[in-house]
Amino acid sequence: MIQATFRLLLLFAALPASATSLGIRVPPGASSVAYAINTNGQVAAVVSVPNGRQRGLLVEHGRATALGLPGGGDSDAHGINAAGVVVGSATDAQGHSRAYLYDRVHGIRTLGTLGGQGSYGMAINNRAMVTGFADTKTGAFHAFLHDGSTMRDLGTLGGTLSNASGINDAGQVVGAATLRDERRHAFVYDAARGMVDLGTLGGKSSAAAAINNAGHIVGAAETAGGIWHAFIYDGKRMTDLGALIGAGDSYATSINRAGHVVGTVQVKDERRSFIWRDGQMIVFRGGQGLFAVNHINDAGQVVGAIRGTQLEAAIMSANAVPGDVPNALRTLLPAALFSVLAAAILVLQRKRYRGLSWRSLFERR
Repeated sequence: MIQATFRLLLLFAALPASATSLGIRVPPGASSVAYAINTNGQVAAVVSVPNGRQRGLLVEHGRATALGLPGGGDSDAHGINAAGVVVGSATDAQGHSRAYLYDRVHGIRTLGTLGGQGSYGMAINNRAMVTGFADTKTGAFHAFLHDGSTMRDLGTLGGTLSNASGINDAGQVVGAATLRDERRHAFVYDAARGMVDLGTLGGKSSAAAAINNAGHIVGAAETAGGIWHAFIYDGKRMTDLGALIGAGDSYATSINRAGHVVGTVQVKDERRSFIWRDGQMIVFRGGQGLFAVNHINDAGQVVGAIRGTQLEAAIMSANAVPGDVPNALRTLLPAALFSVLAAAILVLQRKRYRGLSWRSLFERR
């Protein structure tokens, strides 16, 4: 029996790689999503509980630190740099959202607004420059760039609104802004040129999600047929990655130093994920890869969430290949096989899947 079980375990180990849980244990009905990971394996994540509350987390070295403002309520965590500095948003005691930075040395620090009541931190570079969007005095929200001391209003493309979602180490910012007719277009901002319209793939709208240090930008844009397609912009032209994927709306969410691009595809009711690397497009059917794809780091680690009864923060490799074993089965199969082994192997199994305790999520450290 033991020999047969080990054969099954070897078979399981030989199956194509897929997404695996980050091991954040949450109460029944709660969910977790990973938004960013640095090359040290530190993760910015969010846990949501059934009553609608959510909390941003820094997950590192087998423990989770909950991030929030004293006397405040909800929080999130959307970015993290190589030094482990987290950027996100948290509500204060008055119920206003504030963009923040967090690290273990300085704790949590808020970044202010653009004259309005709220601000939202979305991305951070390795120089601790932050971007996101904030309310202005008029009540509209604009993309901002915070250089460590000053929050700069990046303006719009002639309309009323803008938001930023990515920044590289040169301080170039990407996001989406409205035109005079209030259509939304992807933009790149730098100090020399200001905000530059990246256009679309023939449709009306577009949005940029991320930029790497080479200045390559990814996001999604409408085609002439009204379908959203993932794109990569190399500084001169926008390349349609959705055309390589095929059917469905596609959205690129992140790009790393090597130019590897990740994102999601929606085909009717099925959510798929994709990795574009070294000129090859790899698409993972539902249940094979990540359900939500948010970030790829320079080590080729991709984070987001898998979907069971709820979303669960998860990770996969950019070198993963599509398999035919659903994530839910991958979770259950090891436990079923190990249940027939000796107590020593059961101990190893518990260590492998012990994860992070829910109680630790709301302990400030």
